Amino acid sequence: MPTNRRIYWAFFILLALSALARGFIAGFIELGNDEVYYLTYARFPALSHFDHPPMVGLVIQLFTLNFTFEHEFFLRLGSVLLGTVSTIMMFLIGREIKNPLTGLYAALLYTASFYGSILSGTFILPDAPQVCFWLAALYFLLKSLPDRDLTSDNRISLLLAAIFAGLALISKYHSVFLPAGVFVYCLLYNRRWFATKEFYGFFLIVALVATPVLSWNIGNNFISFTYHENRVTITQSGFKPQYFLTEMVGEFFYNNPVNVILIITALFTLAFRKSFLSESPRRLLLWTSIPLIVVFQSFSLFRSTLPHWTGPGYLGLIFIASAFLSEPAHETKRLRLMPWQLVLALSLTISVSVTVMGQIRYGWIHLQHMKVNDPSLDMVGWEQLGEKFAPLAKFDEEHGLIGRNSPIVTFRWFPAANFDYYVGRKIHKPVYAIGNLERIHKYHWINRIRGNLKAGSDAWYIALSDDYEDPAGLYGSLFSRIIPADTICITRGRDTVRRAFIFRLTGLKKEMVFPSGAEE
Repeated sequence: MPTNRRIYWAFFILLALSALARGFIAGFIELGNDEVYYLTYARFPALSHFDHPPMVGLVIQLFTLNFTFEHEFFLRLGSVLLGTVSTIMMFLIGREIKNPLTGLYAALLYTASFYGSILSGTFILPDAPQVCFWLAALYFLLKSLPDRDLTSDNRISLLLAAIFAGLALISKYHSVFLPAGVFVYCLLYNRRWFATKEFYGFFLIVALVATPVLSWNIGNNFISFTYHENRVTITQSGFKPQYFLTEMVGEFFYNNPVNVILIITALFTLAFRKSFLSESPRRLLLWTSIPLIVVFQSFSLFRSTLPHWTGPGYLGLIFIASAFLSEPAHETKRLRLMPWQLVLALSLTISVSVTVMGQIRYGWIHLQHMKVNDPSLDMVGWEQLGEKFAPLAKFDEEHGLIGRNSPIVTFRWFPAANFDYYVGRKIHKPVYAIGNLERIHKYHWINRIRGNLKAGSDAWYIALSDDYEDPAGLYGSLFSRIIPADTICITRGRDTVRRAFIFRLTGLKKEMVFPSGAEE
């Protein structure tokens, strides 16, 4: 077995290289649709928001010094640093449940996971704080719940776990599976905790930390809970095997195919009673992982789901796979610092990441020429659009073709958030998303903050060739005239990848009043 000195050196090297790589990616590509939307959480802070709790907005505010620094790198800096802390937590938990080598393997598998290192460790999404707090809570739970003697140190650890579980819950709602796992574990394996005030204090602290989110929802007709309930409620359309297949394939690739195969192998090994991990941590890891995965996989039998929803559940299973890899009996010769499985997993992550980053920036693979949808275009050309729109808008306003300081209007939360950050921000134009709540999300509240549109006012409308909505159909009844103004070509390399059709909407027929709260 490698010496502890070599293990710790390898871990510190991994930590540094991973942070540098993720930091580079953070500043290398433009923000995605979801990321620019979460910027609105920071620009318009509230106790909670339509579709997510407030934590991701607070992270953005903190690490940009409240938008003192607005480059993509700084907007994603919180995610990069939280991802580094998450990598440390993976190591500490692995060391806690078995030994330092298990911790190193866990950190490596986490880094090899696209969900771990990219989605929650690079992009500024609610998953970034959720994963960090989830792992911190799990660390203290593993130090406390298996204790049969209920020592004072472990009682304190349980209360610390509660704080982090609460913070995970105000990062993303499905962190509720963490306290649920605590209750089930204690009920089945260590009921002595039921006789302690710390056990009940755990759930009280989680609830207190989550109070602002509950308060906001009470004031807004529980709109967040209703929205998410509708996303997973079984409809009359019945069984949808294609959704389930999409979910399973997504989970397989989001968590790295090598990681998933290792996890399955480790679980099968446990099923045949070949134990390589102590019973107590194994049980706790399974009860804080499997229910989350199974529930969302069950939803996918009937409704469209997103593969990253199960991401935190796979983190617990990574520790089981790491313990399996670090079992001496598993190696025919000796344990290695970097088993071939980890080399393969990391190589896959690196090669795919380089390919995707190159595709986003340079369009190496001409998917549009092959009439294939290119998802990388979601993160391409927004900066270019802002640079080309600014002089056009200035010219038209100076020549009286449209009213000065006219806002930009659009029909959905994206591209509204994209226009907000890349177009409107630099030329001080507010963006309004005008439509029903299901389409505009937080812009229902932003519109109100930005103020009503007065009768007779004008607005800009930008229609994208790959997401086209006719302004006449949307706003023809609201404005006196809708006039095509210009077309902006968005290029990547030598290819035109998108066109932005610019319209002038003039003469708002009557004042547009935006309702407060969730009232329509």
